[in-house]
Amino acid sequence: MMKNLWHIGNTTVRSPYRLKDALSVLIHSQYHGNLLGKDNESGFAESLHDRSILKADRIEKFNLIKTDQMAELNKPDFSDLGRKWRSALAQLGFLVRHLTIGHKRGIDKQYKYFMEEYDGFSGIPYEVTPNGKNLIQATSVSAVQECFLRALLAYRIPSIFETRYQFQSFSPLRHVLKILVELENRSAKPVIQFWEMSLVQSTIPEDRYDIIVDTILENRKDRQFAVSKKEFDNEMRLKATGGNDTQAKTLVDYADLNLRYLRATGLFQSSGKGITILPEKRVLVEKILETEMPAYEKNRYIHELWCGASLPTDDRTTALTVIHSIVDNIRKYDENTVIPELGNQTEQEISSILHDLEEELRKLKEIDYANKQVINWKEILCYMHALGKPGKQTSYNDEEVRIPSGEAPAYFEWIVWRAFLAVNSLINNPWDSRRFKIDQDFLPIAPAPGRGPDLIFEFRDYVLAVEVTLTSSSRQEAAEGEPVRRHVAEIAEKYEKFQKQVYGFFIALSIDSNTANTFKDGNWYKPDDSKLPLQIIPVTLNDFARLFEAGFMNGKLSPQQIRELIIECRALGNYDAPKWKIMISNEVNKLIKKIQEYGSESY
Repeated sequence: MMKNLWHIGNTTVRSPYRLKDALSVLIHSQYHGNLLGKDNESGFAESLHDRSILKADRIEKFNLIKTDQMAELNKPDFSDLGRKWRSALAQLGFLVRHLTIGHKRGIDKQYKYFMEEYDGFSGIPYEVTPNGKNLIQATSVSAVQECFLRALLAYRIPSIFETRYQFQSFSPLRHVLKILVELENRSAKPVIQFWEMSLVQSTIPEDRYDIIVDTILENRKDRQFAVSKKEFDNEMRLKATGGNDTQAKTLVDYADLNLRYLRATGLFQSSGKGITILPEKRVLVEKILETEMPAYEKNRYIHELWCGASLPTDDRTTALTVIHSIVDNIRKYDENTVIPELGNQTEQEISSILHDLEEELRKLKEIDYANKQVINWKEILCYMHALGKPGKQTSYNDEEVRIPSGEAPAYFEWIVWRAFLAVNSLINNPWDSRRFKIDQDFLPIAPAPGRGPDLIFEFRDYVLAVEVTLTSSSRQEAAEGEPVRRHVAEIAEKYEKFQKQVYGFFIALSIDSNTANTFKDGNWYKPDDSKLPLQIIPVTLNDFARLFEAGFMNGKLSPQQIRELIIECRALGNYDAPKWKIMISNEVNKLIKKIQEYGSESY
């Protein structure tokens, strides 16, 4: 069975949303269309690292010790990283990929027909394709997901670019959709769980969907009565791989990868650790499966892969059907929603209306999600404990969570955002309180961009600008000291006209004394040299987690308690930084004790 094992993307780039940022870096760099050879591949990897898209300890280590002479004469080779990112971008059709064996420079002669059809398209290896440009220009999550949907609808395994597979070309996206529909037709739970994906990715359409689903249902039944689900899953993977432990682990890696890329299409939502069809996309899925996939042909495939496959919603009639379906879902949250005027709209306007309605539904769902965080505080706390163990499963108070490897920075912001949503006292919208983007499962896509605080929480009496970081030691002060103060100052200036106090909250796994000293001074000078006092305190994640737990164990954490902590800690700012850090932790302990004695209702 292992000869049929397939996967989307590569295990180096596990988060598909990072491809958008990588494309943006590439198209504005000297490596656009110039990504052949070790020097260029290494340079691309360094560019990704400099923009925090790629995290590589060896590049970081080299940047700390390099000199001008070392950079020229003894530079390490990072080309393998550049090639892996280049491969991930090209595999889904966001970059041109040369076809001719041995082709190194210039325009591949096999692209002549494509260049004639598209003005401004040169055809040189690793130039950004039309769908790649669409991905770069996408400004909303819906638009980004449409680019991935068009890419994966076109994407086939095997193709002219992938010859290692020994079976007939098929669409992995359609394959998974058909399995889910077959499960539903059999009155079974229409979900592909994580452990099931490990086996689904070793099946192909020729295995027949009735047989594939029979196998899934048999395994579900056996697993239900297993003493240890974890051991059952491991044994199932070992059985599928003939006892090969390495290949069994590969099944897990590929399952994680495939589920991520499938979710990026926007057609699915999480169900446990697996996926199911997103309800508002059900009509679109039906239309996709109603359309027969054309027979594989090289030139047609290249065209669809680089431009993105056609969607059923490109047809006006189908788009209107999908719009009505989305409105029906919106009305579950807002009964007064009115269908916009659709009679005389152009196709482009219809597409814009569709995206606007999708965004409206996202916001309504996010409000519902935000309101539920107050009852999910134990899970939030569990994530706080898991932050120190990215990539590993963590159990706390019977809650089990896992932070994906390499995504701890984004999850740190997301966890703190959820914690303040649980406080349930915000007067700004949940999407206005975060500067990072989330997917349809409310999971973080990437960390917040620079030029502002990570999180901005507006309460009735004050505003809290929150910054989080995983950096430590003296690098923490260099990376966070000035930006955090500047960001808090910008928010403070914004709210001056409303006479609303702004506080800064800096959370890290550990606080460097130099960072604490920077915040202790607490002043910022405006361009006119007038002084703006800043009220910032640094708090460890452990202290924040303990305070969060104490608050919710005794009712809930309140904005007044947080403000009291900040005021008390700022009053101790005359101590030296190392002592101030200790005093801040002591103030957290005092507040925890007060909450435990008197409860949150006393505030």
